[in-house]
Formats: sequence, structure tokens, C-alpha cells
Amino acid sequence: MISIKEIVLNFLYYTEGDSLIFTQVSFWVFFSVLLAGYTFVYNRPVIRSAYLLVFSLFFYFKSSGLFFSLLLFSTLVDYSIGLAISKSNSKLSRKLLVALSVFVNLLVLSYFKYAYFFVDIINNVFGTNLTVVNHLALWGNALISTKFDTATIVLPVGISFYTFQTISYTVDVYRGKVAAVRNIIDFAFYVSFFPQLVAGPIVRAAEFIPQIYRRYDLSKNEFGHALYLILTGLVKKMVISDYLSVNFVDRVFDNPLSYTGFENLMATYGYAMQIYCDFSGYTDIAIGLALLLGFKLPINFNSPYKATSLTDFWHRWHISLSSWLRDYLYIPLGGNRKGRLRTYINLLITMLLGGLWHGAHLKFVVWGGIHGIGLAIEKLLSNFRLANINGERRTAHLIWGIITFNVVSLSWIFFRANDFTSAIAMLHQIFKDFNFNTVSNIIIAYSDIFLILVLGYLVHLLPFDVKEFIRGKFISMPLAVKLLTTLIVIITLIQIQNIELKPFIYFRF
Repeated sequence: MISIKEIVLNFLYYTEGDSLIFTQVSFWVFFSVLLAGYTFVYNRPVIRSAYLLVFSLFFYFKSSGLFFSLLLFSTLVDYSIGLAISKSNSKLSRKLLVALSVFVNLLVLSYFKYAYFFVDIINNVFGTNLTVVNHLALWGNALISTKFDTATIVLPVGISFYTFQTISYTVDVYRGKVAAVRNIIDFAFYVSFFPQLVAGPIVRAAEFIPQIYRRYDLSKNEFGHALYLILTGLVKKMVISDYLSVNFVDRVFDNPLSYTGFENLMATYGYAMQIYCDFSGYTDIAIGLALLLGFKLPINFNSPYKATSLTDFWHRWHISLSSWLRDYLYIPLGGNRKGRLRTYINLLITMLLGGLWHGAHLKFVVWGGIHGIGLAIEKLLSNFRLANINGERRTAHLIWGIITFNVVSLSWIFFRANDFTSAIAMLHQIFKDFNFNTVSNIIIAYSDIFLILVLGYLVHLLPFDVKEFIRGKFISMPLAVKLLTTLIVIITLIQIQNIELKPFIYFRF
């Protein structure tokens, strides 16, 4: 029989595939232990930062093992560069320091995320036979006698998120938008804060760092809001996203030619709902957890499928990434300040790089290209759209909303497909093998799936006032009723745990 000591030691060690995921009991044990100690430090900012830093680093260690060192490396590099920028009076040296930060961060990100991509290009162009070597694993094996595979590079969890976060910090210090952080513990805490560390939202230093020095303040309404976000996030992920994924979406995307065009189309709409519930669910939980600890994270989703244009969609979807791309890529490229043609080019470059941020695959480039071209076309047709909306506002909004949703859903095919060939196969089935005669039979066969899907979209499309009313009612409930509701939700989630739980989609990025 395993002793309590062995259970604790096993929990403290890194085990591949045993991350502290929000949907697993192990995470809530971790968070409960954190809260127990937090009651003694929550109103002592200096100790609080150090306390949460330790737990955040452990959280990342459990997710990434040896890659934990990369997070420390990025933290030390950008902390030092931020201080150097603040102390320098030379504009040239400040620019060089920012360039150094960007170069080092993107070098590390590119090595782990794009090494195979670049090596394949070089080999194809020059006829070489270069191979990829995992130098981090090589050094680990040499230094601490581990046995990591040196021929395979594994993407560290969350590296894209904390890399963009630390780059934005040094750029903002250079621009004078935020003062350089003097205390290494405070800066490390900002970079590694566990609720948003591995899948965002990407938090700007100017938004987060001032909160480090404030006393803890959590009102009764904020507690209710935090609890509401955590519960709705868990329901989105475990009830809707995972159910659609396991029972329908994954099956069709894995073998699109075995299904009719209608099934492929429904899987496309299913994935649109799956990824929304998955990613926004994670964000809801992250924001709720942070709020319980006294920190406010920025909103990352705002009913994106209500968008009436791609521009509107990117104001609602993954807001922290879209605003990052706008402020640190699109605007520095020239934005819309250098004529129409340059604006279209800047939009396309921004979205192509946004696609590559998700992965070094042709399918992500196409996904970004669809959005980039779509945004450029919208700019081109902006006068027509305005005239259209001014003529019949409600009808025009509905038409443009349907068009926008279908363009976004089309792009999701390339994002989700196993490869580019599979994406083309899905499109072929949708447009060439729809088979209307089987639609009614398919609806009956997948009645449970389509019911969940329709309910998901209906809830998503509810008017803002209705959603706020529901949230307000939960917040205003007596504490005992809140806790009873929480217990009912937890029991329900436990009952459906026989469904295979899927890791959060954006853990891969």
C-alpha cells in the first residue's frame, strides 16, 4: 500500500503528462494548499509575491520539467535588460537593448518552435542533410545524468505566451509606458503567475505590476464573480468542448473522407464551438483564480461569433494576442499610416506571422492568410459596408455576421486539420459530397451532439444584458446558495468525467 509520504513525493516530482490542469483534481489540491498558506501572507505584498512565485514556479515545473529553466532564463534576461534600459541615457543603447531582448527571446522561441521548419527549408533548398539536436536535453543528460531524447525537440508548454509577455515588457520600458521593475522577485512573479502562465491571456506589465504593490482587496461581489467565472469555465471545457471533441469533431477531422459533406460541415461548426469553449473556458478559470488571489487579468473573449466583420472578430477573440500583434507588430510596420496598399500588406504580414505564432506548419500560414486577406478586403469594401449598414442596419448586421462566422469557420478547418491535405479533403467533402438525402438521418444519429452544439451557440448568442442578468443573479445569491450551486456543478462534472478529458488546446502554443 502506498504511504502518504510516497503520494506527496510523487506529486512533487515531475512526471511527463501529469501537468496541473484546471480540470483535474490534482490542480485543485494544489490550489487548496496554496490558499491555506495564502491566508497568512495575502496582505503582506513582499512576502505574498515570493509565496506566489514559489507556487507558480512549481506549477510550471509540473507542466514542463527541465524546460522550467527556460522560464528562469527569459525572466533573468528581460529583468536585466529592463533595468539597463531604465538606466541608459543614450537612445542608441536603449534601442540596442530592446533589439537584444527581442533577438534573444525570439531565438529561444524559434529554436524550440521552428527548428524543424527551418532545417527542412535549408535541406530542401541547398540539398543538405542537417538534423535537429535538442541541446537542452543534451546539457541535461551531461549535467544531471538524465536520459532525455536528444534527437527530438519538444515544445515547452506556454513558451509562446511568456515570450510575448516579456518582449512587451522591455518594449514598454523603452517606450516609457512602464517603469523597470527593481525587485527580481516581483518581476519573476509577473512573468510566471500560474493562472495565465501556460495559455494566457498575455498580460502587459503596465496592467499587472502596479497590482503587486497594492493591498489585497476582494469584495463580496468580486468573490461571486470569480466563482461564477471558474464554474462557467469548467462547464464550457468539460461539458461542451470535451464532449464535442471526443464524440464527433475529432472523429471527422481525423478521417474526413469517411464522412459526408454535411458531417464535415457540422464538424467544422462543432470545432468552432469546441475551440471557443476550450480557450475561453481556460481564460474564465484563469481570471477567476487570479481574482480570488487579488489580481485582475484582462478580458480575453467577448462573444466572438457575434462579430459582424473580421475586424470585429479580432476585437472579440483572443484579445490579448490580437492587441499584442497590433501594438508590437502592425503599428511598428506602419499600420494604416502609409497608404492603402501598405495597409493591406501590413495586415497580411501581421496575420501570417500570427498564424506562424501558432505553429510552423503550412496549415497555420493558410489560416493566418485567410484572416489577413479577409481583413484587407474589409478595408477595401469599408465604404460599401457603411452604406449598407446605414440603409438597413439590422439586416446588414445579420448578413455580415453570417458571412463573418462562415469565413472564420472555414479558416478553422486549416487550423484544426491534422495537415494541409486533410484540410483540402474536408473542403472537398463539404463542397462536392454534401449528400442532402442523408441529412435527416445524420441529424437523428447525432441528435445528442447537435443538441449540445445548438445549445452552445444559443447561449453564446444571448444578448449581453441577458448574460449580465444571469451573472448578477449568481453574484447576488446568499453565500450558502452559491456554495450549494457550486457543489451541484462539481457533482455534475464528476459524473461526466467518464468522457475522455482533453488537454486545453492552447497548451500546444
